[in-house]
Amino acid sequence: MKLLKILFISCVCWQFSVAQNYKRQVSVTAYDETNASLTVTVTDGTYHIKAYSDEIIETTFIPKGETTQNDSHAVVMKPTIPKTEFWEDKQQIVFKTEGISAVITVLPFQINYEYQGKLIISEKNGYQKVDGGEAIDFNVTKDEILMGGGARALGMNRRGNRLKLYNRAHYGYETRSELMNFTLPIVMSSNVYIIHFDNAPIGYLDLDSKKDNTLTYETISGRKTYQVITGNSWIDVIDNYTDLTGKQPLPPRWAFGNFSSRFGYHSQAETEATIKAFKDEKIPVDAVILDLYWFGKDIKGTMGNLQVYKDSFPDAKQMIKDFNDQGVKTIFITEPFVLTTSKRWYEASNLGVLAKDSVGKPYKFDFYFGNTGLIDIYNPKGEKWFWGIYKELAELGVAGIWGDLGEPEVHPEKLLHHTGTANEKHNSYGHDWARLIYEGYAKDFPNVRPFILMRAGYSGSQRYGLIPWSGDVNRTWGGLQSQPEIALQMGMQGLGYMHSDLGGFAGANLNDNLYTRWLQYGVFQPIYRPHAQEEVPSEPVFRSARAKELAKQAIELRYQLLPYNYTIAFENNQKGTPLMRPLFFEDDDNKALYTNVSTYLWGNDFLVTPIVKDSVQTKEVYFPKDAVWFDFETDEKVLGGQTKMVTTQENLIPVYVRAGAFIPIATRMQSTADYNPNVFSLHYYHDKSSAKSEREMYIDDGETKNAFEKGMYELLEFESEFEKDQLEIELEAETGKNYATSTKEIQVVIHNINKKPRKIKFRGRRVKFDWNKNNQTVTFNIRWNTKKEREIVIKL
Repeated sequence: MKLLKILFISCVCWQFSVAQNYKRQVSVTAYDETNASLTVTVTDGTYHIKAYSDEIIETTFIPKGETTQNDSHAVVMKPTIPKTEFWEDKQQIVFKTEGISAVITVLPFQINYEYQGKLIISEKNGYQKVDGGEAIDFNVTKDEILMGGGARALGMNRRGNRLKLYNRAHYGYETRSELMNFTLPIVMSSNVYIIHFDNAPIGYLDLDSKKDNTLTYETISGRKTYQVITGNSWIDVIDNYTDLTGKQPLPPRWAFGNFSSRFGYHSQAETEATIKAFKDEKIPVDAVILDLYWFGKDIKGTMGNLQVYKDSFPDAKQMIKDFNDQGVKTIFITEPFVLTTSKRWYEASNLGVLAKDSVGKPYKFDFYFGNTGLIDIYNPKGEKWFWGIYKELAELGVAGIWGDLGEPEVHPEKLLHHTGTANEKHNSYGHDWARLIYEGYAKDFPNVRPFILMRAGYSGSQRYGLIPWSGDVNRTWGGLQSQPEIALQMGMQGLGYMHSDLGGFAGANLNDNLYTRWLQYGVFQPIYRPHAQEEVPSEPVFRSARAKELAKQAIELRYQLLPYNYTIAFENNQKGTPLMRPLFFEDDDNKALYTNVSTYLWGNDFLVTPIVKDSVQTKEVYFPKDAVWFDFETDEKVLGGQTKMVTTQENLIPVYVRAGAFIPIATRMQSTADYNPNVFSLHYYHDKSSAKSEREMYIDDGETKNAFEKGMYELLEFESEFEKDQLEIELEAETGKNYATSTKEIQVVIHNINKKPRKIKFRGRRVKFDWNKNNQTVTFNIRWNTKKEREIVIKL
């Protein structure tokens, strides 16, 4: 294979690197079939290659004179020890599983990775020293689309960019942001594979910025380890990646409701009045978030108090209880900074919980909020102290934690953590902060599903329940336009709950059209949380009458979709599948779909096209092939495999449902606490093109941690079959050993029935039904005891 010019170093050095690869003497030190591993010694070090499964392989390089660094911030998977084969000759060394293989060319030394016999990527020159650190580069094909690197606004195809790996806030960004709060050492290719660089210190991902078909990872220090993750589809690849780095726990059910949030509520009276306004307007709400005024009157000078400011919140415990009685949970903000002017400075300083300077004293520095120190979560003292505060908040009744500024927002290079420098720990700080909270809950509140809202983390953070948001986006149309890309990319990188401050955060822009379109988009993204600076209200109850009504409709729809949304969240928990999915999941060979962010899939069955510009009368929508689609509001039928201009409406963005889908719709509610999973409507979208179809609906108590694993669940299964003018729908249920079944009262709605059925039977008996000629729907009611399988037969 022809070697291409390496990035970052001159042509002379490139020639040296190629020569170095030719000079490398190669020998196999050990092949261990029982551990599915291979050790290869070269002139300047040792390669350890390990197969985690038939679809994941890991390569580690250990230079001469260095020792193995075994600790990974990201990887938790125990190798499945797949069946492997090994052989070698003078030209090559082959380490092969039934799926992925490493094929090593002896001269010049090069590692090639194949999946099912097809080359997917190859090392170029191996790890090497560069100015400021070390790097490894890979050959990529000229037409590959490259994605990843975490949360950024660059377009779906990020090839051509050199991406800094250094978590940093970008206040007020719009359509382009090269560096944001949540970077990730991950590259995803349109050739359907992922490379994960298993190292936390800061660095760069260069996605062929020199246009010489080279992918490069650079870092200042740390592990020289990466994994190549493959699969037969994007669903498989992401499942494999989240097996490697951990699955996202299922959030509490209330997290799928509407949040009341702003920067910020200044007092208990103001907070209570806001929730009362929601109740008076009958707009559903499930949570209220308190920003930094809960611990101080002023924005500056009080960060680090981390105790209720009683002048403004005289009885926070009673307030929280009263909210909880109304079905509203309370979330408190926290930050990892302790100001020298805060009430806890001397406590934190004297107990040794703060990061240090070179002589062992608390490292103090200035930033926007004041002169401060940083909690050293890597010091056992700091971890214990910080968790003690969270435990107190949980005992107060606080149901969720908001961890803000966790990049950390300011992190001086000379600051020293207990286990490394600032630059070595910077990217993993938010990740380990989430771990601290998650593990604290596991120890002291083992049955509680923690809610952890943070804007920074690193690869694998999803396993700690971290729910990320996209930072301080500008309150403009440009700010809205970047949100689908960010959420779609992050979902593919394991962070399925990436979402935005609905309505936008930064700037005093009062634009009701922008606000309502953003909230309508919010229905079909993971967390429904309007949030903004307080100059213009983020809550619909304080907007104009028309904006309030449109927002109310969107929020009510969000609640009606709770059983569907909870089911795709369960799918994310089990398989890692993103809640928001790019169109190329439908057709991964169609390169044009890789750059399409104007339309996406919400779960498997909703096709969503947000309105991201002002005064849009029509919108172009691509309908994926090999499917038929129905307008969610009008039931208009559209054949897949075409692009069509659709007319927009004020009260709903363009949303379509896949033929063959079963969509469960909840009854109206004011809080998810009112949700009754035993009473719902079941909409089936019938079409002859979908002769057979299967879907599921997941149910548990909405609050017990690991309810599925504990057998505290019910999984309803719906299966349709259409043949010779007869539609049969089978109803089955898988019930966990610790879950009590109950009778379901279901209103069944069958769409796209263009003539009145001759008869409908359930349990072998005729049932009454209504056929709507104009809508072409059939509606009837059934009662189903899920202990028994049942069948609906519709004769057309």
